[in-house]
Amino acid sequence: MIIIEYHHLVAFAVALIVAFFATPIARRIAVNSGAVNVPKDSRRVHKKPMALMGGLAIIAGFLLAVVYSFATKDLHRFMEYLSGPQGIGIVVGALIIIVLGIADDIRPLKARVKLPIQILAAVIVVATGTRITAISKPFQPSVALHPSMMFILEDILAFAISIFWIVGITNAINLIDGLDGLAAGVSGIATLVLYIVAVIRRQDDIAIISVSLVGAIFGFLPYNFNPAKIFMGDTGSTFLGFVLAIISIQGTMKSVTGLALAIPILVLGLPIFDTIFAIFRRVLSGRPIGEADRGHIHHRLLDMGLSHRMAVIILYIVSAGLGIISIVLVDKGLLPSLILLIILVMFGVGGARNLSDLKDIPEKDKPIRQSEAVLSSDLEDARKEAAFGQKQEAAPENAQDHKQDNDQT
Repeated sequence: MIIIEYHHLVAFAVALIVAFFATPIARRIAVNSGAVNVPKDSRRVHKKPMALMGGLAIIAGFLLAVVYSFATKDLHRFMEYLSGPQGIGIVVGALIIIVLGIADDIRPLKARVKLPIQILAAVIVVATGTRITAISKPFQPSVALHPSMMFILEDILAFAISIFWIVGITNAINLIDGLDGLAAGVSGIATLVLYIVAVIRRQDDIAIISVSLVGAIFGFLPYNFNPAKIFMGDTGSTFLGFVLAIISIQGTMKSVTGLALAIPILVLGLPIFDTIFAIFRRVLSGRPIGEADRGHIHHRLLDMGLSHRMAVIILYIVSAGLGIISIVLVDKGLLPSLILLIILVMFGVGGARNLSDLKDIPEKDKPIRQSEAVLSSDLEDARKEAAFGQKQEAAPENAQDHKQDNDQT
């Protein structure tokens, strides 16, 4: 049974309210600093200049909610954590990612410049204690495992895998930020699932961090959903990916359960698989991995004729489906989650074969609804009556003129 604590609701509300009212301020800061995205090629979906750095509002809401929640829960323990190696490492790493995102929004940076800095931020986080230390062996039950049922990673391997995970998820969220509300919505759904998993496992600290991020994202989303008034920019997308990677390490991967690794992969499945396909696509075509293209899944949906909103909603549903499977996996085990996966895949495949039917209908091909037909008929009758009335009025005048002509004759 999932029980939502009162202080979780408070954290959510604080983050949501702060992010909602901070977004217009972030927009003003972006415009004044020149952080504006101007569409220059066909890869960009928007047609007019759009302010970036909306992620500042997400960051503000998230940080204020986290600080308030932990300070009111146990201030002494919170300060001890922040002053410890792990806390300092996470804060410094996050600051590096935020500054890099702001700089990239103001003046776009090359991938070869951003990647080393992202790796540096990940190294600081991992070196101070936030890392994946073990991976469970396949097909183990979702209950507490004995160390013999796990692959205990050597320090060097644990270090490398953890850095790869953090940098990978940071960029995966950034890569799906191609449509209004897509990255924010998918990240919000993923974080909400991580929150529910943390509640099921009674990981209160992770639950507070997750629900604070959910609130901040939902506070920003009204401004970012189609038609967007502001983009989150790299300031927001890389920060979201960075925090999600850390939450998954500290939460789901810290738990010694048989399917600990599968949960974050499922939760973040959409950005992960889109990133993997993008890498393979660019390598096979002989292009640099960091070179942007129009081959992402959201671009494919648009090319099929789907509207902007419909493409985003479909990807929301896919992300939510993967999230539900993750929750069932944690709460009920492997078999029920596999059954649910099969059911969702069956319906998903069936629906995917008819996605083209959801494309917008051209105006000339749109059927006239009954109400529209009645209205058109009424208008036509009104025109005929008006025309007939004018003729009736004109007839006496003509008759009078004719009579006067006869009298003169």
